[in-house]
Amino acid sequence: MSYLALKHLHITCVVLSGLGFCLRGWWMLTESAMRQHRLTRIWPHFIDTTLLGSALIMAWMSGQYPFVFGWLTAKLFGLLAYIGLGAMALRRGRTREIRRRYFMLALLAYAYIVSVALTRNPLILL
Repeated sequence: MSYLALKHLHITCVVLSGLGFCLRGWWMLTESAMRQHRLTRIWPHFIDTTLLGSALIMAWMSGQYPFVFGWLTAKLFGLLAYIGLGAMALRRGRTREIRRRYFMLALLAYAYIVSVALTRNPLILL
């Protein structure tokens, strides 16, 4: 697979992952039964695995790695924050208000990751 095709796959997965997270967050806030649907629980794992796999292959193909390039390091730490905040928002938060706050923070982390990817500048939001 060419680097350009891989990049397009990666970007598609970024968009699908973000839209899926927003939808699941909306369902969490409205206490919809859809958040318990089998496809709702399985599909994000497929998309996110493809997203991470394409990122790792692109890093290998381009020779750009976290802890060598600051912007990739920032994306990595942003991703870890997004995962942790998203888990608190969708599953682990004790009350709906706490989950709502974590959801908003996870969306900010997502926006940060995208902004760093687009600008290759880790200080974009600071």
